[in-house]
Amino acid sequence: MPLRLRALNIALLPLGAATILLSGCQLAPPFSDSSVDSAHVSDPMKSAPPITRGLDAKGLSTLLTAELAGQRGNYQAAVQGYIDASQRYPSSALGKRATFAARFSESPELLQAAAERWRQLAPGDTAPNRLLAAITLQQGRWAESLKQRLAVTRAGDNGELTTLAELAVADSAPLEPLLIRLREHLATPNAEALPHHSDVLMATALIEASLGEIQAARQRLEKAQALSPDALPLWLAKARLALETAAYAEARQAAKHGLELNPGDVRFILLLAQAEIRLNNISAAEGQTDALLASHGGSHDLRLALAQLYLEEGHGAPARRLLQPLIGQGDIPNLAYYLLGAIAEAEGEVNNALLYYRQVSEGEEFIPARANAARMLIAEDRLLDARAFLRIERMRFDQQFNVLLMLEVQMLDELGRTDDADALLNREIERTPDDNALLYQRAMRAWGDGDLAQMEANIKQILQNDPGDAMALNALGYTLADENASGRLDEAQEMIERAHELDPDNPAIMDSLGWVYYRQGDPERALPWLERAYAQMPDQEVAAHLAEVLHALGRVEEARAILMEAMRYTREHSVIDALLKRHPELAPHGYQP
Repeated sequence: MPLRLRALNIALLPLGAATILLSGCQLAPPFSDSSVDSAHVSDPMKSAPPITRGLDAKGLSTLLTAELAGQRGNYQAAVQGYIDASQRYPSSALGKRATFAARFSESPELLQAAAERWRQLAPGDTAPNRLLAAITLQQGRWAESLKQRLAVTRAGDNGELTTLAELAVADSAPLEPLLIRLREHLATPNAEALPHHSDVLMATALIEASLGEIQAARQRLEKAQALSPDALPLWLAKARLALETAAYAEARQAAKHGLELNPGDVRFILLLAQAEIRLNNISAAEGQTDALLASHGGSHDLRLALAQLYLEEGHGAPARRLLQPLIGQGDIPNLAYYLLGAIAEAEGEVNNALLYYRQVSEGEEFIPARANAARMLIAEDRLLDARAFLRIERMRFDQQFNVLLMLEVQMLDELGRTDDADALLNREIERTPDDNALLYQRAMRAWGDGDLAQMEANIKQILQNDPGDAMALNALGYTLADENASGRLDEAQEMIERAHELDPDNPAIMDSLGWVYYRQGDPERALPWLERAYAQMPDQEVAAHLAEVLHALGRVEEARAILMEAMRYTREHSVIDALLKRHPELAPHGYQP
């Protein structure tokens, strides 16, 4: 697929994200297992549990090999050795020891495999579930993280589900699958009798509120309040729900109650300020935010978060007052200049906005700032100035040259000036014919236009420059396989297999391997590759490939389940829709094209 630049219009952190950012230790962190985290770096196996009995000669040999591998820093071999030993001797200590070693392997997949084995060996221990919850959360696998946390909850421990719900809402994660799982848990017998039932209720309410199910959320919170009247997450949820439903006085009261329970809590102060802003009590809100700044030493991060709060509510003046003291300081964050540029732009101060945007140095806000500046000039009917601005910025920031070039190409495309976009890209490639990144962009533009011959010509030029470019090999091989190019599937297979040799852990390449084997009429050979790809990259395209192969093998119910799962994670699923047009028998119940 073509390079897609991130959304480039003014993007402000939502309040939930801002409060999570600032609250620090006031928010429970993603799960960590203290027994694993305590390992000393100089000897990571020092505090791992010893294995002292039950060994025969072969078992002892396997274990000693793993021990030696760990001591020599070969953690991958150590983990595999402990897992192999655990197959012979199903001891939870072996699973835990494998997990210790995997923590130092720098391989998330290996850590996950070790933790999974530990969980199998110690089904009553919540520690591996906690670790798996943290791993899957870092991978963005929200539903899987929730599954692990619910396992902790069912074991009678605190699954910290409200924390997960807050993070999911703030990060705009797919909420429907999470709500389904939470409701399934609440419907199980004896769920109300579990020690941390209020945590489940609050998490469910947060997600219901975010999805617009306000009445259901209120009922959950009432039940949670009866169980845990002084729980801070309860009052956070009540304040946020009141804000969502425009009950601003109620939100103010809930935030004040939260501050009574936990004075100085950043989250409640921010919610109280937001409630005052919504009630148009700007002076009261500024009083809250000024007091918060004073108590926290006027930190840059806090100023930025408070400025974003005012901007979200449409009040540029207090946001500017918060940011102005940062100007001229040596360590001013990029975000401050970016926000000042956004404020000046909103107030029609084009030249001031341009100055602020240009002061954003390389970092996360660099490209959004240039995009905002260029689009602002275009909106002023100054396209030539916008293009000149981007050209100058490319000269100023050589490391950002290609990204800035593609930004200009993208904007020209948006204006319907594709000929100008093509000319710009072609001119730069003529100037630097060995620039594989630009060649790849031109190849993807050709692919998007349906010009496969031009795409192939560009990919082959990339491979002439660098025969070991796995991305290019995979792109062309997959395209040939996907197009079912007559007489060229063996060629496609060769390219994809070469790409896999160069980048064996890449799930996109695994998907390509499975797909080319399927195109060659070998679904049995395709299946394990697609299963591995889907486990690591559960997007709709891989899901559609896996479902089609399962269908070819007569495993229709499994195929339908895969599609149902994938469709829960995205509202737009054109690839799956196309598959269901060809095979309507795979459509999940209630599917509407």
